[in-house]
Amino acid sequence: MRNKQAADGLRRLVANARYEVLPTASAEDAVLAILPPGFTVTVTASPSKGLEATLALTERLAGKGYRAVPHLAARMVSGRAELSEICERLTAVGVDTVFVPAGDADPPAGDYHASLDLLADLTELGSPFAEVGITGYPESHPSIADDLTVQAMWDKRRHATQIVSNLTFDPGLVAVWIDRMRSRGITMPLLLGVPGPIDRAKLLLMATKIGVGESTKFLTKHRRTLTRLAAPGGFTGERFLEKLAPTLTAPASLVGGLHVYTFNQIAETEAWRQALLLRLGGSDLEQSGQLAL
Repeated sequence: MRNKQAADGLRRLVANARYEVLPTASAEDAVLAILPPGFTVTVTASPSKGLEATLALTERLAGKGYRAVPHLAARMVSGRAELSEICERLTAVGVDTVFVPAGDADPPAGDYHASLDLLADLTELGSPFAEVGITGYPESHPSIADDLTVQAMWDKRRHATQIVSNLTFDPGLVAVWIDRMRSRGITMPLLLGVPGPIDRAKLLLMATKIGVGESTKFLTKHRRTLTRLAAPGGFTGERFLEKLAPTLTAPASLVGGLHVYTFNQIAETEAWRQALLLRLGGSDLEQSGQLAL
């Protein structure tokens, strides 16, 4: 990268990356084998797996010294009583960060039909977590108008501390979205969602592991992901980040790091991240993965 300031800014973001994993049987072993303690790992929630799979893996990773961040999908939680139990369970193992999407459970398990409902109850329960993430939508949500998704972030600002963006492959669209969000007065730091390196066959396999009943939904939601990752000379995370560098490194954008969708290809993702840090001139500390994340 020609611009040293942009390269330095991207290096900071790549160094401050966290990895999203799905709670499959092999996920824990992969994390332990590849990532050092202290690394931030978020654990997704799936109706087919149940929230227990998310919470159990979170507890085990936290017990091994990782910064484990569970996805508390609102529509999978029955109500405040269960939420209170979840909070006690997570804080007991030192979890200080959660991510709260609405989730795909249909019908909902109980009282929470949207993430704002659960977020409000977290506040009522004394805000037990220092960091609370919510979803951002650079691309249009399939069932919610763009204006409403931006408004929703504004409505959640009293209960959340950070925004985690969904996957997108269009740097121009992301730049416009960040500018629009900031112009509306939304000042929560952003963790930009990017995919790690993965081939089409492995993504299909991971969709199957999520659960037969949800595979079709998963593949439909990630059809663009499959197309772009499978295309010869298609999407690369490095090129995407370089094109976005002016926006991502601008102080007004308030981008704090990357949220990397690994699809459980943890070894490949970490090799890509380390190589990218080297190309950006990263320090030995960053390259080792020991940077505080």
